[in-house]
Amino acid sequence: MINNRLVLAYIGNGKSANRYHLPFVLQRSDKFIVKKIFDIRIRHDLWKTIDGVEYVEDVNKILNDPKIDMVVICTAHHLHYDYAKMVLNAGKHCLVEKPFMENSAQAKEIFALADEKGLYCSAYQNRRYDSDFLTVQKVIESGKLGDLLELEMHFDYYRPEVPEKINHFDPAMSYLYGHGCHTLDQVISYFGKPDTINYDVRQLLGEGRFNDYFDLDMYYGTLKVSVKSSYFRVKERPSFVVYGKKGMFIKQSKDRQEEHLKLFYMPTNKDFGVDTPEHYGTLIYYDQDGFYHEEKVVSVTGDYARVYDGIYDCIVKHQPQIITHEQTLLQMEILETGISKLK
Repeated sequence: MINNRLVLAYIGNGKSANRYHLPFVLQRSDKFIVKKIFDIRIRHDLWKTIDGVEYVEDVNKILNDPKIDMVVICTAHHLHYDYAKMVLNAGKHCLVEKPFMENSAQAKEIFALADEKGLYCSAYQNRRYDSDFLTVQKVIESGKLGDLLELEMHFDYYRPEVPEKINHFDPAMSYLYGHGCHTLDQVISYFGKPDTINYDVRQLLGEGRFNDYFDLDMYYGTLKVSVKSSYFRVKERPSFVVYGKKGMFIKQSKDRQEEHLKLFYMPTNKDFGVDTPEHYGTLIYYDQDGFYHEEKVVSVTGDYARVYDGIYDCIVKHQPQIITHEQTLLQMEILETGISKLK
């Protein structure tokens, strides 16, 4: 560390690193220093050079740098396993984009290696800090819904050109792996391990094609949590719908951080990712006296940088790891099982 700040390096200089990591880390200059970024071929035609960062085309310049404390892997998923092993064997903490690995066997091996060497290792589960998910938690914890009965989570697109241009099937490149890793982590982080799961995973374009639809029902006693996604929704379903014995909450729009990042509207802006009243969810419930209420709920502001805050607190302040190995392994096992039941 330098002046109590963790020194970071990144493997990968594409969208993941420059859109979903670096804009947030650079807002935490009291905790982190970004020293190096590696890619096979460094380009700056889309992602601008960051002042003070050294760009390298030899990964060993990161692995052999004694000043680097942690390496963040932002590559295609099929490279995660090999790079994670390199990083941990070099004695450095490791953060890996999602899906964490291609299968649970790889994940178990990587976590065992991290434990053996006494190093931090986790998946980058930034969607835990989505505004819509945080707002749902606020509503649930208010108690106004009463006992929970059902929660639906939707991650929909109308992008038929994506599955239509893919004429082969790769489990680790499936829609379930690519997007289920967001929503499943939200469920696991808040509700824990389900009692049972019902899987409906499909190839709407036919056998041997891209997995373009999934619907997982996860049961926690009387509560059912449904995680649903499709590439063929002309009008997307609400991001969240929650039902309780006393009421319901509906949040139509998703967290806006990604929307802003795609427009290169960065966290340096005060209104970055912030919902306006048109984005607020609606809470409908009956109070203890039987009176009906319908009201808008001001959204909790999301912040992907909270993943890094948790990492800093774990490594530097010796606080418990927030994104645990057990949670990631459970997610990987659910993904594997789900894709094995493909219809």
